[in-house]
Amino acid sequence: QVQLVESGGGLVQAGGSLRLSCAASGRIFSRYAMGWFRQAPGKEREFVSDIRWNSGTTYYATSVKGRFTISRDNAKNTVYLQMNSLKPEDTAIYYCAARASGGTIGRMNDYNSWGQGTQVTVSS
Repeated sequence: QVQLVESGGGLVQAGGSLRLSCAASGRIFSRYAMGWFRQAPGKEREFVSDIRWNSGTTYYATSVKGRFTISRDNAKNTVYLQMNSLKPEDTAIYYCAARASGGTIGRMNDYNSWGQGTQVTVSS
């Protein structure tokens, strides 16, 4: 298993920015890609972004494309989510997760390790 710890959440005004971090430890060799998901109150958890560790190939949900940027620092075993032009509808708990090789991007069941989440609140 991979242990994941998110940080960087907080309260920000609409139009502002936040950067989330996800530090990974444990069986890191079993991790093929990392993803960010979010869950707003009363809604299902949804895919936000994904990045492959080796190639750096990235994927984004349509709702965040052009505003969010996912990146990774292999030396620090950390994944980041830079969030710009934040909107009130971005308010959610953000989770990072690790995906093994062969999994489907964005399908939650294919992410086998999850962090505890970090709250992001965007005020209007």
